[in-house]
Formats: sequence, structure tokens, C-alpha cells
Amino acid sequence: MKLFLIAGEASGDALGASLMAGLRQLVPDVAFHGVGGSKMEADGLESLFPMEELSVMGLIEVLPKYRHLKRRIAETAAAVAELRPDALITIDSPDFCLRVARAVRATAPAQKTIHYVAPTVWAWRPGRAAKMAEVINHVLALFPFEPPYMEAAGMTCDFVGHPVVADLRASETEAAAFREAHAIGPEQPLLLCLPGSRKGEVARLAPRFEEAIARLRDREPSLRVVIPTVRGVAPLVRGIASRWKVAPLVIEGAAEKRAAFAAADVALAASGTVSLELAANEVPMVIAHDFNRLTWWMMKRAALIDTVTLVNIVSETRTVPEFLGPACQPGPISAALAKLLKGEGDRAAQLQAMAVTMDRLGRGAEAPGLRAARSVLAHL
Repeated sequence: MKLFLIAGEASGDALGASLMAGLRQLVPDVAFHGVGGSKMEADGLESLFPMEELSVMGLIEVLPKYRHLKRRIAETAAAVAELRPDALITIDSPDFCLRVARAVRATAPAQKTIHYVAPTVWAWRPGRAAKMAEVINHVLALFPFEPPYMEAAGMTCDFVGHPVVADLRASETEAAAFREAHAIGPEQPLLLCLPGSRKGEVARLAPRFEEAIARLRDREPSLRVVIPTVRGVAPLVRGIASRWKVAPLVIEGAAEKRAAFAAADVALAASGTVSLELAANEVPMVIAHDFNRLTWWMMKRAALIDTVTLVNIVSETRTVPEFLGPACQPGPISAALAKLLKGEGDRAAQLQAMAVTMDRLGRGAEAPGLRAARSVLAHL
């Protein structure tokens, strides 16, 4: 069996790696081709080009890279056509992936196509499902309420669970060892700073995150800060962090990242999948994000829900505070973090919402990567 997989950012790389592991468990001689990051490469994928080239977010932010991305779309579609795989499996990153699928279908109308991560039509732009159905046969959904939306548009769809429920978690011993290794006392407040996995969002958010954290340290003089990062933005993050007054610890390794999540008391994070990672590790959080003004205006006009944080959406609560667009300001962000550190009512409410979220996403069931692999094989 030959499969062509495409992932365009860190979260998609993790999904792709778990799917590859599940498929290899069920079909040992499966061969993988395509585009992916370090996790998929570690599982045997030789990426056509660095996945980080595709990690662009925002309507306006894409424009300077449009010609380059267009070339990569054509290159990737040509590679699929040459390979003639049993299936083209696109993973999230719809702006790139679905353009590749459309280009492939133009020359090979019978090519089977599967998309991993249903578009958030329940949040904004509901017409995307019908457009996706023009080039996608089957969808692997991360959230239990998504299959009806996809089926109504003409695709088959299975809820396969979210991979965050199967992620490894560090033990209390490993968390304590992390603190000791970095001279962080057992009672010292530890904050995770997560400004994103794309260069554009890191550059945009870092100054506000720094100021919010500086204000928090004025209230909590013993505060320590850790920034877990990923390969594609690590040099940028280290360069920015080296100029911060707070002198954060920047880490990259998976094991150290798990230990940091287990050791943390609170987190300040960009909007995205990381909120589920924090929920899995029971780290109370504040979400903050900003965009180009035109991008923000267009998103606000298209939004169908009043929150972007997945913990809020899945748990059907609004316990995680958000500071988005013009509201992404250091003062209010710092105040919200201080409230969580004090252990007030908001902290307990978040922890309860996190537990509900993990249960609804498949905690305790078969690993999502294996469920996704079974869905792929059943569809084929």
C-alpha cells in the first residue's frame, strides 16, 4: 500500500505521525510519501521540502508568500500524480492541502482523497464543507459533533478522537526533576509561555506576551518562565527571548516539554491546539492572540461562535479567558494570569472543563491514531 500524506504545521505533523504509526501497526508493509515535519520524518517519511515553508497563518499574512506556495502546490500535486498512491491524505492546513487535492483531481479524477481534521464549519464559513466535498471523499474528525456537518455536505466522516488524549504525560517525579534541573523551587510559580508555532504569530505576539509576563513578575517576583518551542521557529524564539527582561528558559526536546507541562502552574498561550495539550496536563491557561487588522475584521464578520478556545467549545463552557484582536493587551492578560496563580474560583472551573473536554475527545478509548488508521482502511 502506498499513501501520500501532507501536513503543513506542527499540529498536523503530530497527527500525521500518530496516523502513520496506526497504519503501520495494521499494514506493516505500508509505504509513506509526501510532506511532513520532524515527527513524520522520524516515522520514515522523506519530506519533499521542509514543512515549515507552509506554516503561514492569516489571510493577509499569506500574500507575500503566495507565489512560492503556488509553486509548492504544483510540485506536490505532480509528485502525487507520479506516485499514484492508494490515497492522498491531507492533514489540516486546508489552504494548501485542498489546493493540492484540487490540482490532483484535475488530472486524476478517480484519486481517492482523505482529509484529516474537519473544517471548523461550526465556527465560521459553513460553506467550506461543500467546497471541500468537491475534492475530498472521506474525513477524519477530531471532535464528536463534526460528522453530521461533513455528511450533510456529501462526504463520509468518522470521529476518530483527538490525539491529545493519547499523548505521553510526564510523571510527578519527572516534573520535580525538571524544576530541580533548572533551579526552580517546588513552591516557585512557573509559567509556560506559548506564543505559537508560526514565525508570523510569534513575531506578532512576543512583545505583548513579554510585557504581560513582566507585569506578572512585578506581582510575583519569584516567577519563572519556560517557552517550549518547535524546530521551525526555535531560532526566532531564542533570539526574541534573549532580549526579554524576564530571561525565560527556551526548550525544544519532547521529553523536556512534557516535564515542563507537568511542572507548570499556569500558561499564557496563543490560540490553537496547544489549549488541548494544556488541558490534558491540567495547566490553567489564558489565551491571547492578535492578527493583521484586516484579517481580524474579516474573521469577526464570519464568526458563528463567541470563543476560539477548544476547551471552551468542547466542554460547552467559557472558563478559559481570551484576549483576542484589539483586546490582546498586556494589562488585562497579566491580571487574568495573576488571578489563576492565586488559585481562585476560575482555576477550579477550568480544571473541571478540562476533564470534560478530555472525556469527550476520547480519553480511555482506543488510541486516536489507530482509530484514524482503521477509518482510512475501511474507507479504502
